[in-house]
Amino acid sequence: MTSCHVAEDPIKKVAIFGGTHGNELTGVFLVKHWLENSTEIQRTGLEVKPFITNPRAVKKCTRYIDCDLNRVFDPENLGKKKSEDLPYEVRKAQEINHLFGPKDSEDSYDIIFDLHNTTSNMGCTLILEDSRNDFLIQMFHYIKTSLAPLACYVYLIEHPSLKYATTRSIAKYPVGIEVGPQPQGVLRADILDQMRKMIKHALDFIQNFNEGKEFPPCAIEVYKIMEKVDYPRNESGEIAAIIHPKLQDQDWKPLHPEDPVFLTLDGKTISLGGDQTVYPVFVNEAAYYEKKEAFAKTTKLTLNAKGIRSSLH
Repeated sequence: MTSCHVAEDPIKKVAIFGGTHGNELTGVFLVKHWLENSTEIQRTGLEVKPFITNPRAVKKCTRYIDCDLNRVFDPENLGKKKSEDLPYEVRKAQEINHLFGPKDSEDSYDIIFDLHNTTSNMGCTLILEDSRNDFLIQMFHYIKTSLAPLACYVYLIEHPSLKYATTRSIAKYPVGIEVGPQPQGVLRADILDQMRKMIKHALDFIQNFNEGKEFPPCAIEVYKIMEKVDYPRNESGEIAAIIHPKLQDQDWKPLHPEDPVFLTLDGKTISLGGDQTVYPVFVNEAAYYEKKEAFAKTTKLTLNAKGIRSSLH
């Protein structure tokens, strides 16, 4: 074998999570379907487990019951003493960590795909947590190539101070899948079809890898988070301006310092400012009003991966 290939262990256990946010219905709908009939997601020699992560939130069609399940997979919450007084999602996180983890252990699932929708115009998005992960960069390259000419973006959430503690982070290889625009509590056929294809290509990649296919070195374009931008607010903390029409639905498009980002009710435009071009994502996301996030600024860069092959071959 050529020395430019990194030998990686074959993938054995994969989970597909839906309903981490109970009102993001594409993942809920697909996972419920696959729990009834898993033919579509089965691959030879691979255990693929579909799972509804937040059943109470799904039943109520709400993002969460007590707190955001997708932010509590940190050592502090996972290590809390079991008690009925804990928030529902913290108890659920401990249970999920027990079933699919434990986080950072040899026994954890190899890959977790966590299925999400956004109200923002982000199309097909893959979320990457580690810029040095050759295996996931290779997988994302395969998915992007397979989906073409349909665009598929990669959002890199690696950041020194923004720590997410996501549901999927208990896996050795965590994969966030985010498809929009879709309103909360709504199912759109086009969005469902796109998410379904992303999962199909991801599972095909894993099967090809396990069967000994070599993937040569590759490069992908990613958008790395820089910072989150809040809405302008008045003295009492209320939102004082809304997303400018010229920014609305312009996720992933270049945004220059002089470009308008907010509009006040008396018609005043507020521009981006700063001294660099950025790429906005999660523009006007409904779920992020409570998180005080109007959009996130990203910078575009290229990640390179070494060639990979399964260590069994």
